[in-house]
Amino acid sequence: MEAPMALTLGHVALSVSDLDRSIAFYGGLLGFSVVRIVDCPPEGKLGEVMNLPGACARLAHLALGDAVLELLEYAHPRGAAIPPECTLAALGFTHICLASTDIMSDYSRLKSSGVRFYTEPIEYRPGVWMAYFYGPDGETCELRQETA
Repeated sequence: MEAPMALTLGHVALSVSDLDRSIAFYGGLLGFSVVRIVDCPPEGKLGEVMNLPGACARLAHLALGDAVLELLEYAHPRGAAIPPECTLAALGFTHICLASTDIMSDYSRLKSSGVRFYTEPIEYRPGVWMAYFYGPDGETCELRQETA
């Protein structure tokens, strides 16, 4: 039997409608730090790599600890909004989870900043608290605190 590949997770990408607004949300509000912002012109390799001929975008890499979130705002082709009927049961990546050390405080801070939550924090099982909320484009994020 062949040995498993020795991979690590490099980043997770999120297509956004407004890069600056998403940087303000993930960076300014949630505490990610901006590593780089890059312009990807149509004559570059982005379209070839992603099988989107003629694609051009601005992208940003944001870091939170060892995790990297890549935000892409496509000028061409423009992305479609998340359909209202799309739920967390849809196939594909469904949300990003952010570990919290004080979920009640983080919930209050985000709520007072105008962030929309599914519910207030709920004890999912003993010692595990969770609250799901919406990002700027309707993407789902999770706050999670494990106390046990």
